[in-house]
Amino acid sequence: MNKVIIKGRLTADPELSNTASAVEYCKFTVAVDRYAGKDKEKETDFVPCTAWRQTAVFINKYFSKGKEILILGTLRFDKYEKDGEKRTFASVQVDNAEFCGGKGDGKADININPSGPAEFTTASADFTEIVDSDDDLPF
Repeated sequence: MNKVIIKGRLTADPELSNTASAVEYCKFTVAVDRYAGKDKEKETDFVPCTAWRQTAVFINKYFSKGKEILILGTLRFDKYEKDGEKRTFASVQVDNAEFCGGKGDGKADININPSGPAEFTTASADFTEIVDSDDDLPF
């Protein structure tokens, strides 16, 4: 099984791009603090990540440099050759991303309710009330 969970902060704004066949993808790097031991300064790992399709659009829309993010993904090792030398590049292919951190930690206006899920705020004029009648139910 190959699953990775990472919690950290974005080192820069995510970069949303498209492949030649118009599939969206997003590349970004997450800084993850690592405990170095007692009386030692913490160390930081910089993890390159790539998200695809709706996950890429979500990350690009709601996350920016310095914002905390929780990622579930797969660890990948890509091999390539540069200047005649074989190299290996590790990265995370993101399957899912979630908000974490404090209030105001994302690009969107989000009200964090400690007793429940995050609530997105929008103007009430954006919605039309749907009146549902029990007469329409098939049972």
